[in-house]
Amino acid sequence: MRQHILPAIRLTIGCLIFFSGIYTLLIFGIAQFAPNKGEGVSIQRNGKTVGYALEAQNFTSDGYFMSRPSAVAYNAAGSGGSNKGPSNPDYLKDVQTRIDSFLVHNKTISKEQIPSELVTSSGSGLDPDISPAGAYIQIPRIASARGVRAEKINAIVQQSVEAPLFGLFGTTRVNVLKLNLALDNLK
Repeated sequence: MRQHILPAIRLTIGCLIFFSGIYTLLIFGIAQFAPNKGEGVSIQRNGKTVGYALEAQNFTSDGYFMSRPSAVAYNAAGSGGSNKGPSNPDYLKDVQTRIDSFLVHNKTISKEQIPSELVTSSGSGLDPDISPAGAYIQIPRIASARGVRAEKINAIVQQSVEAPLFGLFGTTRVNVLKLNLALDNLK
């Protein structure tokens, strides 16, 4: 019995020391080289924080780009997906409701043209980005609501497109909060 319990106790104590202390300090040290020293990337306007670049915001006005739907009501304290599979009737009902809502607000668009990320929530429920296609498809609605030529908004979207990290990791994307702040600066 001793030959099993003592090694198990030693391993438990070793893991506690490593994962509670050494590993935590190592990750904290690495974070010090990240933007904002691992504190998150806040977006400032007139000296005030208006949001965070890595958390989705809920935009419902027709004059703004809409974010990806959130399974957690855009609450960063409770990040998570819906855990409903693609054949779940409740999930399909939610997606159909989002499609119907999108079509009501975007009258020039057909169901087949809607990018999937505009009607399905992300795994975290807080995805701050949409695809360029998801942004471009919303331009007619926003131009109409703001009384601005679509070409001006198209130029803002083109300037806001972010490439994958090192051209390899991730997808081409547009941060919705940054895009909407750029819209507010539009003259």
